[in-house]
Amino acid sequence: MLETSARLLRLLSLLQTHRDWSGTELAERLEVTARTVRRDVDRLRELGYPVHASAGVAGYRLGAGAALPPLLLDDEEAVAVAVGLRTAAGGTVAGIEETSVRALAKLEQVLPARLRHRVNALQTVMVGMYGGGPTVDPATLTTIATACRDHQRLRFDYVAHDGTETLRVSEPHRLVHSARRWYLIAWDTDRQDWRTFRVDRLRPRLPTGPRFTPREPPEPDLAGFTSRAVSTGAYRHQARITLHAPAEAVAERVAPTVGRLEAIDERTCLLHTGSDSLDELAVYVSLLGVDFDIHEPPELAVHAAAMAARLSRAAEVSGRHAGGSPAGGRHAGGSPAAGNPAGGSDAAGSPAEPETRRARRETPDSTAGPEHA
Repeated sequence: MLETSARLLRLLSLLQTHRDWSGTELAERLEVTARTVRRDVDRLRELGYPVHASAGVAGYRLGAGAALPPLLLDDEEAVAVAVGLRTAAGGTVAGIEETSVRALAKLEQVLPARLRHRVNALQTVMVGMYGGGPTVDPATLTTIATACRDHQRLRFDYVAHDGTETLRVSEPHRLVHSARRWYLIAWDTDRQDWRTFRVDRLRPRLPTGPRFTPREPPEPDLAGFTSRAVSTGAYRHQARITLHAPAEAVAERVAPTVGRLEAIDERTCLLHTGSDSLDELAVYVSLLGVDFDIHEPPELAVHAAAMAARLSRAAEVSGRHAGGSPAGGRHAGGSPAAGNPAGGSDAAGSPAEPETRRARRETPDSTAGPEHA
């Protein structure tokens, strides 16, 4: 009897992790006969679990019942669910904050003591700091996730960054999450190419379908694919810049939605980023606080040189006033003479003497960084 009960739990766990299982697959996993699998499926049905037979094949799937059946989670899955609910409660998905808190409370109530301690420790030290960016309707996320899982075509209205609205027909592949942004990687059937869509800009049209045969993904590293698509591919100017600092030292200052880093050696790395403004690119890379060499685009080097000349002139003029504060009570460089009326952090303090920054255009025969197509 104990062996049968353990086998039923194992069968239920398998049905919860896969959309469709053939009777042969289940028999092999459980190391029993197909007849035993059929009897165990009948026992699960008697217990209220909606196990459906797939039409036309000897297969099974766990369907949606009148009531939510108990879920079987291992230790790591339980902690992951708790952390996910805690994050959702912080507002990354619109409209489910309170629901997430209630679900988290129920989960903690039934957690073993060893896991409850881990979850409580996480809750104690985690503090959400969310900006005012767009949120995503949870119904939209579940619609997309279901279409990805069931390999059903998804039609949706999409608003591009320039405000243009179009109807897209896609074969959805994966959802990618970064900070407060959700992205959909999908095959665009009209454009016959892989595309990345911001989920907060799309409105699904129901019902979904028909089913499709999944394609090979654009590349194994879908996070890297998404990073390239949203940090460079969508912009007019795409920059390639060598940073004179280790990749790991710069990574925490370069979000994957802003740029992509490639290590060259222990002391340098290559930054891929983009923008519709050359001035914005020049300012952004300058604020990273490391020396850099500009490879592409050529006009970015021209903008950087012009900006450096303006800054140098401003520093020279301000330096002449360093001995006596000019009118308006400001020190050289335009910083407030006293106090911190802007409400900024005291940690900013008085800036140290600026280090000379190097931003030169790479000549064609240079070997400072690798060449990319």
